[in-house]
Amino acid sequence: MNRRLLLFLQAQNITQSQFADTLSVARGSVSHILSGRNKPGYEFLESLALHYPTLNMDWLFTGKGSMYKDASTQDNMPQELTGSLYSVSQAPEIDHIMVFFKDNTYKIYTAEQ
Repeated sequence: MNRRLLLFLQAQNITQSQFADTLSVARGSVSHILSGRNKPGYEFLESLALHYPTLNMDWLFTGKGSMYKDASTQDNMPQELTGSLYSVSQAPEIDHIMVFFKDNTYKIYTAEQ
């Protein structure tokens, strides 16, 4: 998992320090996770999922699937990092969209709205 997390940082073009600051975790914690010394805890993973909602957590945990949940986020990825995505006919139907704001609030949009 630490290797995939490093690939994600490279794809996002962010440093370990920027990543730690975004997640509000100690920079040393990120360094230890990326080196394989420590395993990420629940709060780290929860913050990761909240701050990077397009990251495919299944890919992060298992290596299966693509790095991102949405094909449009792969446009800026280096070619060697791209994996197979859903074809248009196999794409899952969107149920709702969550938008997270910097003040730690969020809004959920559903098809009924």
